[in-house]
Amino acid sequence: MLGGSGSVNGLVHIRGQREDFDGWAAQGNPGWGYDDLLPYFCKSEHQVRGADAFHGSGGPLWVSDLSEHHPLCEAFIASAGRLGIAHNPDFNGERQEGAGYFQLTTRRGMRCSPASAYLRPARMRRNLSVITRALARRVLFQGRRAVGVEYETGGEIQVARARREVLLSGGAINSPQLLMLSGIGDAARLARFGIAPVVHLPGVGRNLQDHLQARVVFKATRAITYNDVFNSPLRTLQAGLQWALLRRGPLTVSAGQAGAFVRVMPDAERPDVQFHFITFSADRPGAGLHKFSGFTASVCQLRPASRGHIELVGIDPRSAPRIYANYLSAPGDLEVLREAVRLARRIAHTTPLADLIAEEVSPGAVGNDDAALDAFVRSTAVTIFHPVGTCAMGSGEDAVVDHLLRVRGIESLRVIDASIMPTLVSGNTNAAAVAIGEKGAELVLAAA
Repeated sequence: MLGGSGSVNGLVHIRGQREDFDGWAAQGNPGWGYDDLLPYFCKSEHQVRGADAFHGSGGPLWVSDLSEHHPLCEAFIASAGRLGIAHNPDFNGERQEGAGYFQLTTRRGMRCSPASAYLRPARMRRNLSVITRALARRVLFQGRRAVGVEYETGGEIQVARARREVLLSGGAINSPQLLMLSGIGDAARLARFGIAPVVHLPGVGRNLQDHLQARVVFKATRAITYNDVFNSPLRTLQAGLQWALLRRGPLTVSAGQAGAFVRVMPDAERPDVQFHFITFSADRPGAGLHKFSGFTASVCQLRPASRGHIELVGIDPRSAPRIYANYLSAPGDLEVLREAVRLARRIAHTTPLADLIAEEVSPGAVGNDDAALDAFVRSTAVTIFHPVGTCAMGSGEDAVVDHLLRVRGIESLRVIDASIMPTLVSGNTNAAAVAIGEKGAELVLAAA
């Protein structure tokens, strides 16, 4: 859809840690360190709290506070504090570590997606055409120069010609798929499908990274969760009226309202786990709310070492590629999630949150020993929908784009989306993807 993942995500606005971006620069990507990217983060946002050294005001993407604070979230933050996890009012400020409330990409109670922030204000420009219900089939080349895109709409094949550059922003799954369909990738793998290679780039589709979440679910002592709201027709109607009249209430919140960035491993020099504290519960995202008064402490490892990849299944662009996530394949990843679940339990057993918990539903009766928690994580953990890295930026053999986001070995073709991240950021990925778009736009204009 227009706006991509930013039109359906959990609304949480998190940039990541300084070290994430400094690590990108250290991997042969000048201009991508934290100090280099901070101006783009600031440029992109309209921070409702006002501008300061770490935030901007007047940008297209609204960054807002929750309209109200939930008693369960208040208790979570207080209990975390009793365990030495300091309160942090701004995860995107000077330091990320601590517990507090997330800020959201919302504007007066409504989602502020990249489509509404950037595209809507530009839609009347003469030099903009937006074609929907169209499927990109492949990039077209003259030799090794990208000259256009072939796409399908209404059952017909069309061609869009480029006078200067082709910009690919399909995301971590579709960008590598389209590159491979166009002859850019590992030559031997492309040959299996009869695709003539334009350039041999073995890193296309490799280096897939994602955040894996383990969800600890609790039953509340009081009917104050969003399960109670949305399992009741009357309370759902009340929530709808509250949003329609006041732009407040349950329909204005994010998937995780409160959160925490913590260190669970003894040798961790910076936060290695993120909490999303969620005032509703389900077996997994999209599975439907539990019928009881439930809430969730979701934990994810911020910088997993496991790597997956994307593979073509054929030459039909309608065929979704195969995703090999390879979660928990690297030594140490499982250990971090295990310790994160343990910490979630410790917070839950600490007042005042403990006073609001009737029972732990999941893992529930599972013991606290390593083997039991490992089995729980392996059998229940699911994606948190943060795939990146499959068109990685860098200067090494497996890099797909250079530090100017140009596809290596190709003229007039850039990739500008989350797939270019060499490593996953320590937090939700939308803010960093927007900053990549801001910097990418500047790179394109500089070459015009």
